[in-house]
Amino acid sequence: MKSVQKILCLCMSFLLMLSIWLKPVSAIEVRKKTEILQKIDDYVKSNMKVNHIKGAALAISNKDGVFYTKGYGSSSDGRAITSRTPFPIASLSKSFTALAVLQLVDKGLIDLDAPYTSYFPEISPKDERVYSIKVRDLLNQTSGLNDKVDPDMTNFPQYVSLQEINQTLNKVRLSSNPGTSYSYHNPNYQYLALLVEKVSGQSFSSYLENNIFYKLGMSHSFNLNNSQQINENSAIPRGHFIMFGHAVSKSEPSWFIEGPAGIISTADDMAKWMFAQYNDHLLSPELMGKYHSSGPVSQYGIGWMAKDNKEWGRTISHSGIFWTYKSEETIYLDQHLGITMMFNSGLNAFVDYAAFIDGIARIINGKTVESSYFNSRNMEIVMILLVITTSFWGVRSVFRINRIKKSITFGKLILSSVIRLLPIWILLFLSPITTFIGAGRVVPWFGLWTTMPSIIIWLAVLSLINVTYLVNSFRVFYRSSKRNFLSPSLSELTD
Repeated sequence: MKSVQKILCLCMSFLLMLSIWLKPVSAIEVRKKTEILQKIDDYVKSNMKVNHIKGAALAISNKDGVFYTKGYGSSSDGRAITSRTPFPIASLSKSFTALAVLQLVDKGLIDLDAPYTSYFPEISPKDERVYSIKVRDLLNQTSGLNDKVDPDMTNFPQYVSLQEINQTLNKVRLSSNPGTSYSYHNPNYQYLALLVEKVSGQSFSSYLENNIFYKLGMSHSFNLNNSQQINENSAIPRGHFIMFGHAVSKSEPSWFIEGPAGIISTADDMAKWMFAQYNDHLLSPELMGKYHSSGPVSQYGIGWMAKDNKEWGRTISHSGIFWTYKSEETIYLDQHLGITMMFNSGLNAFVDYAAFIDGIARIINGKTVESSYFNSRNMEIVMILLVITTSFWGVRSVFRINRIKKSITFGKLILSSVIRLLPIWILLFLSPITTFIGAGRVVPWFGLWTTMPSIIIWLAVLSLINVTYLVNSFRVFYRSSKRNFLSPSLSELTD
């Protein structure tokens, strides 16, 4: 009995010492997390402020699950953004569509190397190469389709259902042979969504709800087929575009988005989604490896940009772009860390949305975060000064034409015309210029306007000034030439 009491006393003493030893460690961990979260909050708020972003939501997951979710700012009607506020995630939806396809591959219902047309025998394409497009090619964005041969945002009228999209394959001519070149193209994932419907026997929205959202506990996520439904949903905060440092509220233009960009989610749900990526329960290990790997032609793999570098190890990432909403997501697989941010402002030439993710990751890893001078506030100030300076310079140059009329020659007028008409040519060809820079993505004019309104306004002001200057220059030159031509005749008459 005494020996038992002795053992019990020893055990109690050990547990008491262990609790005393663990308590300060736990307190340190809590304090460390509090400091990290404070730094993250300060970083996000300051970055939102200098980039004129009205509202955003943040999701962070780690090896234990949900690490942190929070909303920042407010919607245009004054409602506070929270971790449960629904946001369009745009092209982050592609990784969900890719998972849906791979789940059906896991069940033996889809073959990645089977031709897409084998699932739709009714397709009869004019271009025989369409028969060679594999399911894998659609996932890897190497189908041979691009925005030029198969319009996406510029397609009018827009599709209203997935059942309409296969008709395009009957008349399209591919830009390259399938599997040979990468071209990011949203309709690739519309075809995949239709494939999920055909094989599963469910609507695409129902499949996502039953097989992904429900299983991962993403109870506030759902799928849409057109961006117009975003505008009609009052729970979703209104989107914005940024012009001269002001966030301008605007409805999202109509766009068929089911498959590549139709999911609405929250920060709470996206944290669960990211945790599942390194929890290895989504797919068989073999398919999970394929899901997180780059493609054979580019870093774009199966619904993700997959990279491997010395600083971060293996990462999978994707950005989401609407004209009035933006999202960014990066999952650091080796570190069991995932970060997603969603914004109620759209793509802008002066806002580096990816910097939010990179800065937060550095804070979590105890690294230094440097503020960039390239932000919306600084660049918009530059644009305002540029417009004002250009206006004063233009007015002054027009009024000085009469003073310099003697030096105006036909050769100088031609050279001046070539130079001064350049801004007009840039405006007229802005869409193909951005298509070239954007690797073949064809951007409609309303997208150009919301992305770079300050630049377009400056080019328009410069163009107007230059046209006014040239018209007046030719008028002065014509009068001067006419006077010089008539002067000798008048002198002869006098003689």
